[in-house]
Amino acid sequence: MPPRPRPLTQHDRDEWAHYIRLVRALPGRQAPPPPPQPAAAKPQPVPAAQPTPPPPRPRPGALPPPLTTGHHPAGLDRATWSRFHGGKFPAARTLDLHGKTAQAAFHALERFLLAAHADQLRCVEVITGRGAGEAGGVIRRELPLWLNLPRLRPLILATAHPHAQNTGSTRLLLRRIR
Repeated sequence: MPPRPRPLTQHDRDEWAHYIRLVRALPGRQAPPPPPQPAAAKPQPVPAAQPTPPPPRPRPGALPPPLTTGHHPAGLDRATWSRFHGGKFPAARTLDLHGKTAQAAFHALERFLLAAHADQLRCVEVITGRGAGEAGGVIRRELPLWLNLPRLRPLILATAHPHAQNTGSTRLLLRRIR
């Protein structure tokens, strides 16, 4: 649906009147008429107090920067990052995605993170397993992509492996609800 045209202001009318004085009409044509003057505005009755609308949803461009596992994110103090990155921050809940298909794992992860954030948990652990081969399994490869999706990314502050040798497990530091 096209946007509604905004009414002309007095400044717009003055500019148009000045412009049409400067131009000549083409042979056989008449000069354009001046813009119509606005009708006298009738005073509008004051509406009754309405409930406050909900706060605006965050813009898509307002997402935090992409997550990278094991990198200190902005907005997290050094002491908390050291505890979290060093594996000394205990996980309140654990989600094991072993044996699930990628689609089932994604839906389980989404439900898990939304519930953990709603319960105001600070640290959770997601076990993907190492998978076969050098690159690991499908779930382990997809987890960083899933965590950066617009629906999940605002919930997560940082990610790290609890131990450098255990890349089949990822700890997530969730944002606090303020």
